[in-house]
Amino acid sequence: MKILAITACPTGIAHTYMAAEQLERVGQQLGHTVKVETQGAMGIENRLTEADVAGADALILAADVAIEGRDRFAGIAKVVEVPVQLAIRHPADVFARLGA
Repeated sequence: MKILAITACPTGIAHTYMAAEQLERVGQQLGHTVKVETQGAMGIENRLTEADVAGADALILAADVAIEGRDRFAGIAKVVEVPVQLAIRHPADVFARLGA
């Protein structure tokens, strides 16, 4: 499954990146292709492209703040929203919510 994710926390520093790393690592272990955009103190990094969105099967929003540009993902049917801490501590549970 091709899965996109966005991670964002209030300060946009450590937890944003920790969640991104966990989702990428565990997603790959589960056999998925995972690409993560981070939104935080450094702005938007690793921005998901129109091509990424067009080919995506699912979207994970691991965020404790509002996501910028959320309307880009309107066509993705499977969307799971979770707190950043869940993505850090229990990333496999996040994928399970997608049925992945």
